Amino acid sequence: MSAEGIRLRDPYGRPINSLRISLTQSCNFNCFFCHREGESNPRGEATAGEIEAIAATASELGIKTFKLTGGEPLLRSEIVEIVQRINPHADEISMTTNGSLLAEKAADLREAGLKRVNVSLHSGRPEVFRKITGCELFFDVEEGIRAALETGLKPVKLNMVVLNGLNSGEVPGMIEFSRGLGAILQLIEFQPLQLGAREWDRFYYDLSPVEEMLASRSAEVRERALHRRRQYLLEGGGVVEVVRPMHNSEFCRFCTRLRVTSDGRLKPCLMRDDNLVEAASILRCGAPREALVEAFSEAVARREPYWRD
Repeated sequence: MSAEGIRLRDPYGRPINSLRISLTQSCNFNCFFCHREGESNPRGEATAGEIEAIAATASELGIKTFKLTGGEPLLRSEIVEIVQRINPHADEISMTTNGSLLAEKAADLREAGLKRVNVSLHSGRPEVFRKITGCELFFDVEEGIRAALETGLKPVKLNMVVLNGLNSGEVPGMIEFSRGLGAILQLIEFQPLQLGAREWDRFYYDLSPVEEMLASRSAEVRERALHRRRQYLLEGGGVVEVVRPMHNSEFCRFCTRLRVTSDGRLKPCLMRDDNLVEAASILRCGAPREALVEAFSEAVARREPYWRD
């Protein structure tokens, strides 16, 4: 979307052009570092109708890009319906999933309007995968990734949280794995949020040396508008994107995203849980559309960079 079409700007001048919607806090994995989208103590789950109303209002305010997350969003029994409901209001719908249920649902999701997926795959070795996720579903995830590609959900991104001494030595192998599939590898810095806060000192891994290595192997380096993330187009093929939020003022300075919690509250920042704005509960009280518009305006007004110079 052009800048002229964006109507929402926060007090720091940042345009708001994407909405990240958590559909549930339930998950069939038990990753020890899960940040739960920065959410704690959810009060149930927003209904499909409430999610659609929030998305429709966001669209009217210039937000046309939606990402569905969880927990594990594919655990919502009406997930295909949710995508169908959002689709008329969206330029793009994407999803972050652990991929274990994706093989059976990829085709229906694509038909409903889903454009692309991020699949969390933190290791290419089943035994390390089991240590991280607490489950034995490695090959189900692989099957889900292949089904997404075959169905036409592109690009497929593989999300890998890099953990010191656990999977940090796998980065070269994961680059080759993603290249072979035709997927983008997204390397993510471990953040001290929620469950992960207890293990951050032990497993945090600075991605600076990885970026230096990638730069030396790249034919081209692109900088994305969101968070100023760098995307490395490797010589001989393959694409790797790096997400480094920790103590990164540029990451916050160029954040253009608003969030929705699984219980339907507007969340201005991943790193904070003390400035939420009611949204779904407004709809349950029968409030007019204008009240939801005001909720969006209030949430945007509460946005401020978490990491600063």
